[in-house]
Amino acid sequence: MAQTDTSTERPLSPDELPEQLMGVFALVGPLYRRVQRKIEQDATQGISVGMRAVLDLLREHGPMTVPQMGRAQSLSRQFVQRMVNDAAARMFVESIPNPAHQRSSLIRLTDDGRAAVAAVTAREHALLRQAGGDLTGAEVATCVRVLSRMLELFDDVDVSTAEPPC
Repeated sequence: MAQTDTSTERPLSPDELPEQLMGVFALVGPLYRRVQRKIEQDATQGISVGMRAVLDLLREHGPMTVPQMGRAQSLSRQFVQRMVNDAAARMFVESIPNPAHQRSSLIRLTDDGRAAVAAVTAREHALLRQAGGDLTGAEVATCVRVLSRMLELFDDVDVSTAEPPC
């Protein structure tokens, strides 16, 4: 009778965990850079990864200030402002008064912005469908759980001057 490997079914010890998580880091960086390049190669409307992130954030959460978007994306306010300016130049976003803070406008999607982010998202979904049908919901949920835990580990990192990696 074959023995099953129970090491994948038990929590990792404090000595085993760092090595396993370093393997995740080794995959996340190249994956991020490849996805970034793919999005920009496929961008028929000239939407950069940074602009796409702003548009998607506004689609998901509604109007936000630039500092709120920076915090949500762990990016500098200055970088987000550049992305907002680029999106505004293409009429994808507009500034509206912020009732909570007169000096910090809210940024919201325009109809053109909603259409642009919907088109980008549709292309991404078509590409991600190619990942195959053998991944289970539990596996994806576990992946999200691990990455979320790793992100929490670095909550104390100052991102106020962070620019996206190249």
